[in-house]
Amino acid sequence: MTHFTVLSLFPEMFTALTEHGISSRAIKQQQLSLTVVNPRSFTEDRHRTVDDRPYGGGPGMLMLLEPLCKALQAAQSQVLARSAAPAKVVYLSPQGTVFNQAKAQQLASLDEVILIAGRYEGIDQRFIDHWVDEEISLGDYVVSGGELPAMMVIDAAARCIPGVLGHAQSAAEDSFFAGLLDHPQYTRPEVFRWDEQDYPVPEVLLGGNHQAIRRWRLQQAIGQTWLKRPDLLANKTLTDEESALLAAFKQALHTSE
Repeated sequence: MTHFTVLSLFPEMFTALTEHGISSRAIKQQQLSLTVVNPRSFTEDRHRTVDDRPYGGGPGMLMLLEPLCKALQAAQSQVLARSAAPAKVVYLSPQGTVFNQAKAQQLASLDEVILIAGRYEGIDQRFIDHWVDEEISLGDYVVSGGELPAMMVIDAAARCIPGVLGHAQSAAEDSFFAGLLDHPQYTRPEVFRWDEQDYPVPEVLLGGNHQAIRRWRLQQAIGQTWLKRPDLLANKTLTDEESALLAAFKQALHTSE
């Protein structure tokens, strides 16, 4: 079981994970564990202050070092009480390496992960320098705090934990799992009629030929990746079958134009 501990000023936000969807089910089935530690609980002044102005001036506020350190110490004590493995400490930051499926799988393989959800203009750099093992970003944009990125990291990692999705193939066929986008998916009705126009399901999916379906799905996955995310193919070595399927996809696309 992977245990995530989050340091956050807004622990109530994480009910989105603990009370809803796949992550909630995983927690109830003891496949995933989630604890939230609030740095505000470790303040000593009557205003429970967790932020202050940065040295050198400038806009915004920074999260104070002492409440963060005390919250991390409390989280690490909880880790030591239940696990022999030390926790990996991750700070959600726009300056981090971009999160991807491989990183989700890596985090899912760990026993203990502590996520730091910053707020305001960020956190005191000394905390990052001395207590953070890795910084992770969800992309080249800025949000109001680290809570939503932390939830996305936990949700993505949870899907990689064996048994969480129920069907073993569910995670393996997700986009990015094999370095490709997912193939198109269809469900009932077989022919959808709208505004006097028919929208049928591809014929190959209806015939029951599992080998033909496998090849079509693989071709579509490779083709859609080539169209939408060619950067993913640049880092992937295609098999002979995959190369042939991509060539046929390109030819069919050229013919239809």
